[in-house]
Amino acid sequence: MIFEQIVWRDLGCAAYLVGCQVAGEAIVVDPPLDVREVLALCKRHDAKLVGVIETHTHADHVSGHGVLAQQHGCWIGIHEVANAVYEHRPLRDADRIEVGNIALDVFHTPGHRPEHCCIVVSGRTRGDEPWLVLSGDALFVGDSGRPDLAVAGDEGAAALYRSLHERLGGLDGGVELFPGHVAGSLCGRGMSAKPSSTLGFERRFNPMLAEMTVAQFVKLANADLAPKPPTMARIVELNRGPLLGVAPVARTVARAAADAQVLDVRDGEHFADGHMAGSFNDSVAAPGFGNRCGFALDPEREVVIVATTHEQAEDAARKLAAVGFTQLAEIGFGLDSAHALERFEPIGLEEMGALAAKGELQVIDVREAHEQSELAAGALAIPYRLLADADLAKLDPERPTAVVCHTGVRAPIAASLLARRGFTHVRPVLGEGMGTWGAPEPAAARG
Repeated sequence: MIFEQIVWRDLGCAAYLVGCQVAGEAIVVDPPLDVREVLALCKRHDAKLVGVIETHTHADHVSGHGVLAQQHGCWIGIHEVANAVYEHRPLRDADRIEVGNIALDVFHTPGHRPEHCCIVVSGRTRGDEPWLVLSGDALFVGDSGRPDLAVAGDEGAAALYRSLHERLGGLDGGVELFPGHVAGSLCGRGMSAKPSSTLGFERRFNPMLAEMTVAQFVKLANADLAPKPPTMARIVELNRGPLLGVAPVARTVARAAADAQVLDVRDGEHFADGHMAGSFNDSVAAPGFGNRCGFALDPEREVVIVATTHEQAEDAARKLAAVGFTQLAEIGFGLDSAHALERFEPIGLEEMGALAAKGELQVIDVREAHEQSELAAGALAIPYRLLADADLAKLDPERPTAVVCHTGVRAPIAASLLARRGFTHVRPVLGEGMGTWGAPEPAAARG
């Protein structure tokens, strides 16, 4: 058997290459838009990629199925109720797809979406019993998929209960579980960073597989769900078709237009030292870049990327394209004297607390509500994703204003949003955050 897990770390998405070494053929399940690793693995295994299976129409990332179909001649399989408008093989429950000695059985498992399917894989040279299940967004390690993306949360959760507790319930506990997401995805809540598990382990330790009534499951499945990025509907339509046969790339421009949507993808320190007035900032190196940009930027408008290097800009373009940004540009020569620059004055967590306590500093805490167990003195709590339109009437835009999150990752984009709203003395907390607020000093530091 050929079996490879391919993880798109920025979004926590997992794809799978499954094939037969004897036949020299493979298929890919849930491919990312950036298909370079898929093709490289096929080359390593000396296998021809013949098909694509989608467990469902994804709402969090753009699929690479169009690139693989139009550039590499692959067929695409997806459940018949997905309403895909591109040419595809309509899958149904209990269908079997064979690749040499490898069998892939379709288990229709609605709940996350009505068309959702799990793919059960068997290597027939070792017996007919299932070897592993590719569970898509139905079941994760330590969690289950969210039920509220395509239908009402209660309806989706009731269907998901039946899929997990009944349809997958007949599989042996020794069957290996390979999910469609790992930690970092917005499609679950408490999923583990572990890339795989077994059904037996999950039945013992995954709270979503514990014995419970349908009503109890519905309540639990809809609790504490992450906010939905506004790009989700756009991504679903891109994935439903027509096919996107080429991944978007950034064109090169000498400078940004006055009304351009500019995204500086350098780290917060470099951004604070000098950046284009009115630009957004999010470090492309920080996991979750695509989702954060999805909350802050308009995917219907072109995004002009400012980066330290062309390679950094390319990385940003790939990650933006993965969440539905199709109009991209790169400033080819970086920042120069032709661009109006502004600067931020970063602040440390300890200094922020001291100045806030004395009333000399305004503070905006941009964490989500469930993270905000404690706030700095007088801090205004507004999640970064709401900052562009939030009521800031209690704050004076002329006064020094600190922006803090949990670890420092969200503070740069929040600071840039605040500056766009006319705040003139923005002080982001970089490299640290409220996650260490009030933590005792190490013994060595205390002497």
